[in-house]
Amino acid sequence: MATKTKNKKRLARKLLHKYRLVILNEDTFEERFALKLTRLNVFVIVSLSAILLVFGTIVLIAFTPLKEYIPGYSSTALKKQATELNFKTDSLQMVIAMNERYYESIRKVLTGDVSTVDFNKDSIINAAELDADGFILDPSKEDSLLRERVDKEDKYSLFESATTKVNFVLFPPVTGTISERYDPGKKHYAVDVVVAKDTPIKAVADGTVIFSGWTSETGYVILLEHSEGLLSVYKHNSALTQEQGDLVKAGEVIAISGNTGELTTGPHLHFELWSNGYPVDPVTFIDFE
Repeated sequence: MATKTKNKKRLARKLLHKYRLVILNEDTFEERFALKLTRLNVFVIVSLSAILLVFGTIVLIAFTPLKEYIPGYSSTALKKQATELNFKTDSLQMVIAMNERYYESIRKVLTGDVSTVDFNKDSIINAAELDADGFILDPSKEDSLLRERVDKEDKYSLFESATTKVNFVLFPPVTGTISERYDPGKKHYAVDVVVAKDTPIKAVADGTVIFSGWTSETGYVILLEHSEGLLSVYKHNSALTQEQGDLVKAGEVIAISGNTGELTTGPHLHFELWSNGYPVDPVTFIDFE
């Protein structure tokens, strides 16, 4: 027991024994700086310095951009860019999927690989007109006042207000003799109209050129997209006057008739009309002769 007490006293004496740290001028041995230290003071100072160093390092890593330079830590900016790129990738995938379906429908139009459905003229014409019977229009107070004021102004107008109704009319692309009619049983989803070579081919309605090019079987082909889901197809032309993406008007020349392609038997126009992805008989809407 006495030995343990002596050891403790000896350890305490060592820890509390004072030492003097002196800094001297080497040439003159002049004392520049002196500091009294004990082993306990040195231990406390070193421990506190280590703790402060560790704490400061943690703060720098956690709350400053310096952590981005440490391997294993991800950058906030990189996370933001990755999230934005992920959203853009999803959007692009949706657009690509839509374009693939769209191009697949065009391929079916070009190859005729499609099932048929019965259409009548009235059903397509009605689709081009706005059916307002299904809407319930309850005018607001401001709308009622405006209607009353307009009625008073029109009461003394010299000209009667003109009203128009949109009619669904297709312009004949050419006039001539029909050599082969629309026959879904033979997968002939078109009418073949015999015309003289180099006859101008005209657009049946306002639309946009979605395909203008060459195919080995049908020669020079041009496709127009119209409103209400209509597509018109013109095949076996000798030349095309419009390019993909061009806007055309009804009756505007889009091609020159010819005898191109492997599946032709003479100068004629192979004309197809499609509604919402299904072929329809063009004679129902257009008088070719």
